[in-house]
Amino acid sequence: ATMPTTWVLLLLVLLPIPATPCSPQPNATHFICTEPTLSTFPNGLPTTTLAISVEFTAMTTLLPTALTALPQLEELHLSSNRLATLPEPLLQPVPTLRVLDLTDNLLDDLPDGIFNASGHLQHLVLRGNRLRALRPAWFQHLLQLQWLNLAANALAEVPPGVFHPLSSLRSLDLSHNRLTTLAPNALVGLGTLERLDLEGNHLGMLPPTTFAPVPALRLLFLQDNELEVLPTGIFLPLRHLLVLDLAGNELRALELPPSPGLDLDISRNPWSCECLLLTLLRRVSPRLTATRDTLCATPAHRQGQEVAAVSLAGDTGC
Repeated sequence: ATMPTTWVLLLLVLLPIPATPCSPQPNATHFICTEPTLSTFPNGLPTTTLAISVEFTAMTTLLPTALTALPQLEELHLSSNRLATLPEPLLQPVPTLRVLDLTDNLLDDLPDGIFNASGHLQHLVLRGNRLRALRPAWFQHLLQLQWLNLAANALAEVPPGVFHPLSSLRSLDLSHNRLTTLAPNALVGLGTLERLDLEGNHLGMLPPTTFAPVPALRLLFLQDNELEVLPTGIFLPLRHLLVLDLAGNELRALELPPSPGLDLDISRNPWSCECLLLTLLRRVSPRLTATRDTLCATPAHRQGQEVAAVSLAGDTGC
């Protein structure tokens, strides 16, 4: 008996087509490859290439010469691979690079001079790696960097002045690391910084002058740390702050910035609903979010009551 035609067609469709995964097209400007079996960086990309995305592959290393003959390259997306190291000369052939994304790799360190030729870099994402320490040498030449994401690594400290050269930086993400405190000069040099994310660390205390170097800050995320006390006046330099998130700490007393119209989340803290806190909230009247989870822990007769309701009731207990 002969096989029905539809079966033959089906078999032909199911048979693998022998082709190199992700072969480059001549004169293309964008190259995208998300082939899970790919283990080496594709070569022979056209010199016209402006952007490369090689993501979700099995690639573990890059050759020092991987990016030679790509003089116009502006974006390099290498997220979700298995890169454990980068060769120091990797980025030297691509001085025009503006965006580098290395999210979710296995990098536990980077060579000192990796960014020496990357003076035009604006976005650098190192989120979800295994970095344990920050090297000042990485940031020496990144004068145009605007966006730096170091979240979800294993950083235990921020060396004083490490970000000093980053005079254009607007957003810094250090969330979900292992920081227990910040050195007084940790943020020095970041005069243009607008967004700082320190969520999900182990911050137990902050020096009084922590935020003095970042007066332009608009968004500050400190939720889910272990803060028990805020130094008096710690937020005074932040006259432009729009959002302050202090949720999920161990705070009983509050410090606030002098900025009007503040969005404030102070939920999941054991607040002491007495004179100081209640008069401060009445005077500044920030917009409280998550009010249902913002409860008094003390004194006993106010335990479990919503801070906002107690504050509005007008009895400050002074």
